[in-house]
Amino acid sequence: MAENKPVHTVRIGTTRASVWKNEGKKGTWFNVSVTRSYLDGNDWKETSQFRPDDLLVLAKVADLAHTWCVENRDAEQA
Repeated sequence: MAENKPVHTVRIGTTRASVWKNEGKKGTWFNVSVTRSYLDGNDWKETSQFRPDDLLVLAKVADLAHTWCVENRDAEQA
């Protein structure tokens, strides 16, 4: 079974947006998941919760992911 991996990733610091490609009868579309990494002892973990100080970086990561999706959606439909 093939491993499902994002088709694109945007990362700034500990904040990451992963873009996932989906295909169906009506064509191709993208979904985006956003996470923040944090250190718990010696282990790196991820969360979908953000602190107020993370929000500007979250907005920038979301903006860059959106731009990539729009550009590639147009390429998929061409």
